[in-house]
Formats: sequence, C-alpha cells, structure tokens
Amino acid sequence: MSLRAAHAAEVRTPEPDALLGLVHRADAQATKGTSDLERRGLAYLQAGYPLHLRGPAGSGKTTLALRIASQLKRPVMLLVGDASFDTRRLVGHEEVTRTKRVVDRYISSVVKVENQTHAVWLDRALTVACTDGCTLVYDEFNRAPPAANNVLLTVLEERLLILSKAGRGESYLSVHPDFRAIFTSNPVDHVGTNLTQDALTDRMITLDLDVFDRDTEVAIVTARSGLKAGEAARVVDVVRDFRMSREYAQRPTLRASIMIAHIAAAQKLRLSADDPRFVQVCLDVLASKLKPDSDGRPDHRQRQLLSQLIDHFCTETIRAGQKGAGA
Repeated sequence: MSLRAAHAAEVRTPEPDALLGLVHRADAQATKGTSDLERRGLAYLQAGYPLHLRGPAGSGKTTLALRIASQLKRPVMLLVGDASFDTRRLVGHEEVTRTKRVVDRYISSVVKVENQTHAVWLDRALTVACTDGCTLVYDEFNRAPPAANNVLLTVLEERLLILSKAGRGESYLSVHPDFRAIFTSNPVDHVGTNLTQDALTDRMITLDLDVFDRDTEVAIVTARSGLKAGEAARVVDVVRDFRMSREYAQRPTLRASIMIAHIAAAQKLRLSADDPRFVQVCLDVLASKLKPDSDGRPDHRQRQLLSQLIDHFCTETIRAGQKGAGA
C-alpha cells in the first residue's frame, strides 16, 4: 500500500517508511478489544460513509484509524488539524511570483533582471486526496477552525470539491470514487479545540472510544514495549488501578503504561518494587498526574498511593496473570 503524508495541511514528499511503521504498529496491536470497532468502521467506509472516531487522549483513535485505512488498500493521506488552518491550506492556493535573472555576458558590469509574474496553483492535502482517491485520515479535525472545514460539507455529501477562485482552471472537481475519510477528535480536551459542526458530524458515522479492556491494554503494551505479556500486565495493572482510584488531576491513560514499559525494557529494569530504578520510572511518569497540594506540586501523601500500587502489583512473589480491579 502506498502512502502520502501531509502535516499541518502541507503536502510533502511521501515518507512511506514512517507511515508504514505506524500502520505496522497498528497491525501488531490488533486484538479482540479492537476487532469489533475495526470491523464496523471498515464496513461503514466501504458503504461510502465517512468515519469519526471520538475519544479521550490515549484511547487509540489514531492507531485504529490508520489500521482501518490500511485495509482499504488505497494511498493514505495523514492530516493533523490545528488552529492555523483555513480553506486554502486544505484545498490549495495560487503562488504568483516568479523571478528570472539574466546576466549580460559581454558587459560584465551590466546585470539585467527580468520579473515574470503568472498564477501557479498549488494543491494541498484535501485536493490531492480527492483527486487521487486517497483515504484521508484527518486527525484531531476539531482543532481546526470550523470555517476551514466547511469545504468538507460538499465533499462528503455531494462528492464535489469546491475550488476558490477557479483554482487549477476549474471551479470544482468531482471527488474520486475511491476517496474515503476518517476523522478523529477528543471531546474531553477543550484546550485548542472547537465545537464540531452539526452539519459536518451529521454526515459522519461516529464511534466512541474509551478505555480498552485489560487484555487489550496488555496486548498493546506488549507490542509497543517488547516486554513479555506477564511483565506488561504488571505495569498495566498499576496504571489501571491508579485510574480507578480517581486520585488524579489528569487521568492516566494507556500512554502512561506504554511509557513505563518501554523505558523498563530499554533500560533492562526488573519490573519489581525491589528495583528502585523501576519504582522511580513509575513515579516520574505518574506522579505529575496526581492531585496537587496547596503549592501546586504533587501531594506527598498521594505519592504513597502510587508506591502502594507498585508494591501490590510488582512484588517478586506476584502471581502470574494477577488482574487489577481497575477499568
């Protein structure tokens, strides 16, 4: 499968190794916990409907989107929304200045400068995807201003891309029949996000993602860290029980488990409460998420909660496969 990359709406030279790495990582993380979402999302896309994956940070939206997109067997265009977006950065615009310098070879002191100005249209991510029949993965689309995304309304419903000022010599173009779109958004993080437009979300099928079940989290952490499943389970249980305790200011997500496990594997640490380096890694990753004290720093008493969780799940005598109660 070929892939084309676009970051911040800039169509760049393809970086297939980077994107293929993401897709292969998504393949490795396929579990029973994600297969149903994947099956449903793929069916909706194949029926011609855009897919919207909505969920908090760490719920696996981007990974799942890339995995589903890879199964369509079409080039993938990855786009990350941000506040600087406008319609021309999604669709394209005209660059009009070209300068040509002519040097007179017979009179060395004379330099002739000739300016030639003419309109040149430069395609951007959405236009490329609609023209070539790519699968557009529009990550965090609600971080872009709603006005910038208005152009998507006719693309998703009428299958027409409206071009501003008759760009490319045409006022609109028909969307390639193989064009598909997957959107992701985070409804929890309100910093830098915008309210999604009803007119846009009404054209999508939305699947809500939340915390994975324990077996899925263990499978993902194992794939991402290289640890054995039993070792990854210890880390997952610590984070899940911390999440269940509600003693946090910032909800710990699957990313915290992946960070701890990956660092432990890279540094060849024993996943044990008896290894002070491993304990310190857990505290460094998780303590900043604790409820703060009056000075705004992590409460010392709350740190004891983390230490107790590490002691409980990461003692040398822990039974293989012991499960945490957190969800």
